Amino acid sequence: MNNLRVVFMGTPDFAVPVLEKLIEETNVVLVVTQPDAYVGRKKVLTKSPVRILAEEHNIEVFTPDKLRNEYEYVLNFKPDIIITCAFGQIVPKQILDYPEHGCINVHASLLPKYRGASPISAAIREGEEKTGITIMYMDEGIDTGNIIQAKEIPILEDDTLGTLSAKLSVLGAETLIKTLPRIIECENFDIPQDHESATYYKILKREDERIDFNKSRLEVYNFIRSLNPSPMSNTIIAGSEWKIIESTIGSEKKCDIGVITSVNKDSFGIGCLDGEILITKVKLAGKKEMFVRDLFNGYDKSKLLGVKVGE
Repeated sequence: MNNLRVVFMGTPDFAVPVLEKLIEETNVVLVVTQPDAYVGRKKVLTKSPVRILAEEHNIEVFTPDKLRNEYEYVLNFKPDIIITCAFGQIVPKQILDYPEHGCINVHASLLPKYRGASPISAAIREGEEKTGITIMYMDEGIDTGNIIQAKEIPILEDDTLGTLSAKLSVLGAETLIKTLPRIIECENFDIPQDHESATYYKILKREDERIDFNKSRLEVYNFIRSLNPSPMSNTIIAGSEWKIIESTIGSEKKCDIGVITSVNKDSFGIGCLDGEILITKVKLAGKKEMFVRDLFNGYDKSKLLGVKVGE
């Protein structure tokens, strides 16, 4: 496959292992990624992880604001195949129709479940026991194309968005490279999705990060780990926003929902629909992440007991 002319489209860390494999096995002639973005409190202009890798290998990088308006630049590279992974923009029909071997997407769910921009977070949040990678043909819909290959892995009880993303990114790269020869030889599966059983999750907004304690302990626990390490779930405690990073499921004792019901050496409990969730790691505004046991070394924890959170 060394002569296969590949255009790769991707942006975040998740897409890096896929690009690495393609650089090893094919001829990547162009990388398309999102424009540099301002990151962090200091608003530092930062290149995407995919751009950084491409430049390390002296591969030309294209960063269009809107690909649909600049698609001809991509076609000038005469790709045999286009491969996308967490790119972040809609790929226009002019590009989809061009490559001999099609446009292929590496998607982080077992389609048709969890189409859209946040499939890994959604699978954890919904309490799924497994998820996986789907290699699929792209069409004009959002993750609606025919399935070429799918591989599944279990979601462990302590998996977070970070740990599960790392596993799936490696699985995606390995599955794509194993499947690619069959795609080139037209010997691959080409299975239509069951659209009636599809679910779709859009990109998360700021308001989607607030914890709802009117849910079960397990639902709250899953929600917290589905946003760890970024953007992190949050609640309001004593008038300030606290990022909630890690938790454990507490007792089934009857609690006032959304009230801090216990303060312990290394955690504090908040009432949920069916008991108590124990918060063990937090980030306060302007502070570093810390375990609750360290926070309590310099914090009057007695002030927390009985506080209503989220308001």
